[in-house]
Amino acid sequence: MTGRAGGPAIDASPHTPLLAPVAAYYSEKIRQYGATPLGVDWSCLPTQEMRFVQLLKVCDFGGAFSLNDVGCGYGALLSHLSNRHRGHPVDYLGTDLSEEMIAVAARRWSRRRTARFCTARDTSRVADYSVASGIFNVKLNATDKAWERGIQQSLERMRSSSRKGLAVNFIDLALCPSRIPQLYYADANWWASHCESNLDVDVEIVSGYGLREFTLLMGCRT
Repeated sequence: MTGRAGGPAIDASPHTPLLAPVAAYYSEKIRQYGATPLGVDWSCLPTQEMRFVQLLKVCDFGGAFSLNDVGCGYGALLSHLSNRHRGHPVDYLGTDLSEEMIAVAARRWSRRRTARFCTARDTSRVADYSVASGIFNVKLNATDKAWERGIQQSLERMRSSSRKGLAVNFIDLALCPSRIPQLYYADANWWASHCESNLDVDVEIVSGYGLREFTLLMGCRT
């Protein structure tokens, strides 16, 4: 499968029928594979890094900023920031539904003073930017309708927690002629239109970076 820890951050307990299986799924992945791409259900490091490159296009690296990482897993985005943007000041908060993920992340980054982690559906603060990599991909046995309601609520919460912008990615329906029932496949134009109409953002669709997915970069209008 292709996904990321966390699932949609809907307005409900992580132990609801929609979210509990997803949290359990990713907790098992991190127990099995540890702090590796496989531990958050990505196939390899290069594709994981490519997704981070796209998501961080929403950020202005001309100055310091704060960043919410929703569905942070073991904190791989921090490694990417350290490697690609070494020394750039980023006030980082990572949240995840999986307690096991957060425990691994907190141990791994215990010396990083500008990074915090907590087990939560949503971020607990307003930051300059919020990003989420793959949290909408693995729906398991949820219906598309129920999953899409969860995605919409998650995006609303991310928007309310972001001053300047947010970015998320999806598996691209148009690029996947064969489909796995446990995954969610998204229509890029539909989601871009939905976000522009409901979140007060300007949306750019980023695709063509070698993966069967797309990234939405959203700049906050107000």
